[in-house]
Amino acid sequence: MTQIRTVETSTEHVRVEIEDGIATIVIDRPKMNPLDTAVQDALGEAAAIVTADAEVRAVIIYGGEKVFAAGADIKEMETMSYTDMVDRAAVIQERFKAVAHIPKPTIAAITGYALGAGCELALCADFRIVGSDAKLGQPEILLGVIPGAGGSQRLPRLVGTAKAKDLVFSGRMVDAEEALAIGLVDEVVEPDQVYAAARARAATYASGPAYALRAAKEAIDRGMETDLDTALAMEAMLFAGVFATQDRQIGMTSFVQDGPGKAKFIAK
Repeated sequence: MTQIRTVETSTEHVRVEIEDGIATIVIDRPKMNPLDTAVQDALGEAAAIVTADAEVRAVIIYGGEKVFAAGADIKEMETMSYTDMVDRAAVIQERFKAVAHIPKPTIAAITGYALGAGCELALCADFRIVGSDAKLGQPEILLGVIPGAGGSQRLPRLVGTAKAKDLVFSGRMVDAEEALAIGLVDEVVEPDQVYAAARARAATYASGPAYALRAAKEAIDRGMETDLDTALAMEAMLFAGVFATQDRQIGMTSFVQDGPGKAKFIAK
């Protein structure tokens, strides 16, 4: 049985737990995991930790058994002025971009509420696995503001413009089944199986060819941000680049000798 290695951040409310090549970024700020500035900053730290750690091959973002994150800390934001938020908004974006740019497969394991900044954090992951009791949404409009941590940009890229406008304009929450139907989440399981399902998916990536997975993520994410010809040129360079890895040789030799799906990759 392997031992869990824990890495602390600048706040007790965010930590990184590493086991069997899978890192879990844990948010633990009772009782609804409000994402105040300290937690936002720590999420950026956690993203840097898992990015730099060669042992980490896949990442789960998890808020615990009851709630993922019910949003930003409204009590903290209520006292902030326009100029305060001019300074802070860019920082929030950078912290969440750090999560989105983790160069390894990432999975948001969502129980309970993922609202506002919590939903925006989930949007930074490659995949979202939710409990059947989960509620997701961007309710900022009900506070007289708009999403400020990527919701107005990542959400339409995921579910389409009309669905995103529906959620952002109304501020309504969607349940797990509707979230699955519109493409906001990828899998719905029983609430007590969310983390186990996330680990099962992460394990498939953790045993994969790390540099090819990194290249694939970069090709897809960056390609979606540019025109097709530029994206195809980038794909060609990334495709050629993975031929320099040992895993490419291992994968092709295994295929020729033993057939598909039997390669034992070494992340080199």
